[in-house]
Amino acid sequence: MTTYFDTLTTSFADVPLEPGVDTAKFIDASKGLVKMFDLLGSAAFVVVQKDLNGNIAKLEARLAADPEKSATLEGLLAAEAAEGDRTASQGLMWLLRGLQFTLIGLQRSLENPTEELSASFNKAYETTLKPFHSWVVRPVFSLAMKSCPYREDFYKKLGSPQERVLSEGKKWLDGLEVIVTKMQTLYAEKNYTQGL
Repeated sequence: MTTYFDTLTTSFADVPLEPGVDTAKFIDASKGLVKMFDLLGSAAFVVVQKDLNGNIAKLEARLAADPEKSATLEGLLAAEAAEGDRTASQGLMWLLRGLQFTLIGLQRSLENPTEELSASFNKAYETTLKPFHSWVVRPVFSLAMKSCPYREDFYKKLGSPQERVLSEGKKWLDGLEVIVTKMQTLYAEKNYTQGL
C-alpha cells in the first residue's frame, strides 16, 4: 500500500541543501505539506492553507522574476536585502513559522503516541506562531486546533502500513527540521527579520 509521503513529488528529506536550500524543490515540498491539511478534514484549516499558499506564491513570484539570484533560499534573501524589496523574504519568514508549527506539532505527535493531535498542535502553536499573532488571529488558530481529527483517524489517512507511515514521516520531518533550523539561523545571523 502507499502512504501520503509516497504521493509527494518532493520530500523535505530530498531538498538539496548545497550550495544552499534549493528554492524550487523547497517550494514543491512546501506545497506537499499544505496538502496534508486536507487530511485533517476541517474547513477550519482553509485559513492555514491560504496563509501558507500565499507565502509560497511570494517565493514562486520571486523565483520566476530572478531565477539566477533566487535559485537558493539564501541567494533569494541576500538579493532582496540588497535590492530593498523584501516581499519574498517576508513570505519565507512566515512560511518558515508555519512549517515550524507543523513540524513541532507532528514531532510531538510521533513522540507522544497517546497524545491527541489537538493537544500536540496546541502545544506547538504556543511556542511557534502565537507570539507573532494578534488577538484577532489567535481565535482562528484555536478553532483550527479544536477541529483536528482524532490521532488514530489522521494516521490511518496517512496510509499503511503504519510502520512505513511512521518511518517515512520521521524522515520527512527530519528533513523539514534541518531546513527550518538552517533558515531561521540565517534570518537571525543576518538580521533578515528587521523591518519585516
